[in-house]
Amino acid sequence: MKTPYRIIFGLLLVMLAYPGQTFAQENPDTTTVWLVETRDGNSFMGKIAREDTAQLLLNTEIYGPVRIPIPQIRSRTMVEQSELVEGQLWFSNPHATRSFFGPNGYGLKAGEAYYQNTWVFFNQLSYGITDYFSMGGGVMPLFLIAGSPTPVWITPKISIPLVKDKLNLGAGTLLAWVIGEDSGFGIGYGALTMGGRDKNLTLGAGWAFSGGEWADAPTLMLSGMARVSKKTYLITENYLIGLSGSSFGILTAGGRSVQKRLAVDYGLVFPVGAGMDTFVAIPWLGIAVPFGNRTNQ
Repeated sequence: MKTPYRIIFGLLLVMLAYPGQTFAQENPDTTTVWLVETRDGNSFMGKIAREDTAQLLLNTEIYGPVRIPIPQIRSRTMVEQSELVEGQLWFSNPHATRSFFGPNGYGLKAGEAYYQNTWVFFNQLSYGITDYFSMGGGVMPLFLIAGSPTPVWITPKISIPLVKDKLNLGAGTLLAWVIGEDSGFGIGYGALTMGGRDKNLTLGAGWAFSGGEWADAPTLMLSGMARVSKKTYLITENYLIGLSGSSFGILTAGGRSVQKRLAVDYGLVFPVGAGMDTFVAIPWLGIAVPFGNRTNQ
């Protein structure tokens, strides 16, 4: 083999053996915005100018070029364009698949998960198995109160994007039962959400069932949320429940305060309709803690 061909052949072997080090370091992706968090608690947002085994060079708007030693990087997260508002990072809605309680048309992405708690006793854990299917499970540990009956439930859900980030269809069921009792109860539902994860309106309908029998009329839902600042949403969630010869409504109004890994919901619940002779406002308070994968690299 002639010498030039030996050199070319050797270079090909090196590129095949070390593809990432040959190209990724010389030609990094300089268009994607990243949030880089360091082990000492600092965070920097910018575009990667250069990276090797020793350090990462990040071009930031505030601090200019920042060199970060690779061992000091705790995590790096790809920033979506929708999260950038006038140069500021607005974290994605950490609880985008629900209003206060009822689900909307959006679903968890594969590997995403969250824990939801409302008034201590309502506990639910949900996990995205794929981008289109999630599963949740919950419990109200009433056995802690003098051994009261304890409800448990599961919530399988499918989510289908009809128009990406504009129109989503969700369908699922809440199947519940009380520990120690044979019969189950719950509701099967469908929800159509118009708008994105930060600002949307959802129309939903479901049929309740109990003891093998279905309700005579559906339960209708109208809910919506709107982001009004970096950390604040306005939320409403409303139901019309068909009863034998009458109807019953539930109206809610409130908000959500968000951080990167926490959402706090607060508001008031107003029962209206059959049997409600006086005005009642019930406070609502809950949290959601997201975890799992979220485009972390």
